[in-house]
Amino acid sequence: MRAELAAKVEDIRQSVELLRQHLNLDRARRRLAELNAIAEEPDLWNDPERAQKVMQERTGLEDSIGAIDRVTKDLNDHVELIELGEAEGDEGVIAEAAGALDGLKAELARRELEALLSGEADNNDSYLEVHAGAGGTDSQDWAEMLLRMYTRWCERRGFKVELVDESAGEQAGLKSATILVKGHNAYGWLKTEAGVHRLVRISPFDSNARRQTSFASVDVYPVIDDRIVVEINESDVRVDTMRSGGAGGQHVNKTESAVRLTHMPTGIAVVSQGDRSQHKNRATAWNMLRAKLYEAELKRREAEAAAEQAARTDIGWGHQIRSYVLQPYQLVKDLRTGVQSGTPQEVLDGDLDPFMEAALAQRAYGGGPAEVADVE
Repeated sequence: MRAELAAKVEDIRQSVELLRQHLNLDRARRRLAELNAIAEEPDLWNDPERAQKVMQERTGLEDSIGAIDRVTKDLNDHVELIELGEAEGDEGVIAEAAGALDGLKAELARRELEALLSGEADNNDSYLEVHAGAGGTDSQDWAEMLLRMYTRWCERRGFKVELVDESAGEQAGLKSATILVKGHNAYGWLKTEAGVHRLVRISPFDSNARRQTSFASVDVYPVIDDRIVVEINESDVRVDTMRSGGAGGQHVNKTESAVRLTHMPTGIAVVSQGDRSQHKNRATAWNMLRAKLYEAELKRREAEAAAEQAARTDIGWGHQIRSYVLQPYQLVKDLRTGVQSGTPQEVLDGDLDPFMEAALAQRAYGGGPAEVADVE
């Protein structure tokens, strides 16, 4: 086999071996067998919370084990094709197999990053909030575009999305919205998106078609499960009920089913109005509050450890993590890692993996972007 192809094959084999060791493949197979047996228990769904945890863990292990098995098989198949192509002098077969090896390397690089998601809550489900910032109607429209972008990313990943809260803009878009994302490592991936996002475009709301800069912020915090205990003194929490917002007409909710909880010592507030039942909204709101307080504690620890300021002072100039420029040229650029894309529409349609992967690698290995300048 040609030297460059042999080196590529060896790199892939080493990456597979690292993933095997990180997963502890034999133990993972045994655990998967246990979970498959539990999943067959007829009374499993009598406890929906336990059942959900079992199914989520099983899905994660199936994905990890299946990926290692599939990549190993594909690698062997591609090596055989290369050897066959070399024996027969078929450059087309060799080139096709070499291209497939590049695809395997890219997938393994992503898997290696995912293996770094070993934080206390990285594999949990996640809440994601979008808030419109400076820019009026344009920023409210931008907030809605961001919500759509993350929803599309979740669809690509096979994650489930539930709308928890939504506050419509005066003319268009959203003032704010909260979604619940359910999927393996949802929080671990989405936490890289927390920050201010900046949009530059010709405003569709300006009759003079002038260029407009808009801002929206994204907050991400994990769903808390029974592995993580967050103590809250109920006397520190103010509970308010209100009518849920809606489209009007026959859809107006005439009962005060929406619930807002405010943790007075920290000022952290959450709203749940996704269900017609106040009881269910109240339970959801308490879960959200616990999650937000936990995320605040994680940020405090991270800030102390890294000597960084985690809190943002403004949703506007100087605080953005990523710029999306639609006019006068096409560019999306992450200001933390330097990763960029010349196809903003693909990014807005959910193609976020390169940005997330780079941010995860930066967190894991340290360092910063090279020659990262703001986008005009």
